[in-house]
Amino acid sequence: MGLTKIDNYTIEQIELAQMMKVLGHPARIAILQSIINTKKCVCGSLVTEIGLAQSTISQHLKELKSVGLIQGTIEGTSMCYCIHPENWNKLSNQITILLTSASCIDDECC
Repeated sequence: MGLTKIDNYTIEQIELAQMMKVLGHPARIAILQSIINTKKCVCGSLVTEIGLAQSTISQHLKELKSVGLIQGTIEGTSMCYCIHPENWNKLSNQITILLTSASCIDDECC
């Protein structure tokens, strides 16, 4: 695969693409839904709930944290994760702008 010329894109476009790429795995969506539904920080219960190995869950959490969708804190011997509110709102706003900016979404287009 060729190199992407990042100079051609805005910071917002690059950030949105990175977040959307991380969201492209169903396990990560399930993890986010679990954290959101819990309405508090999640510590260790994801393995049982999602049904994947601890190492797999850890890798997915690492990816979600790397783009800032979740944040983690150490509590005792375990990591606890929750939604990063500022970045989550930023993602929500960027997706809304993208999806609502199309002026030609009907049967008469192309």
